[in-house]
Amino acid sequence: MSDPLSKRRLKLWIRLLGITRASESHLREFLRVNHNTTLPRFDVMAALFRSREPVTMSELSRMLLVSNGNATAVVDRLEADGLVRRIPSESDRRTVHVALTDKGRTNFEHLAAEHEREVNALFGGLSGEDLDTLNGILKRMRKEDQ
Repeated sequence: MSDPLSKRRLKLWIRLLGITRASESHLREFLRVNHNTTLPRFDVMAALFRSREPVTMSELSRMLLVSNGNATAVVDRLEADGLVRRIPSESDRRTVHVALTDKGRTNFEHLAAEHEREVNALFGGLSGEDLDTLNGILKRMRKEDQ
């Protein structure tokens, strides 16, 4: 016996995916055009900003769900721009920690505020009640997956 909600769930998945892709594409373009940066650079800086303490490259890769190679390439460019610094580990010469510089922290704080304004505009058509409803549904879905 087939589930009568199966097709509706599939349509919902396609709609969610479309909204996610369109929103991400919009934010990529917004960061590129208005701030001459990329979403991966923003994501690395956000992870380092949240951590407050230097993290290893492996920790950073895990935080971002990307390969060490991808994280390293982004960190290389951020370091060349003076936004992050590498700190050799005192206990293991193979390990390097990464942290935002003061310039990087200031730059990220500005970018984060602009990013928040843009996300707010993207979802501006949603009321507080809409946001509560969607958040509740998404939280419930996440619990069901675990």
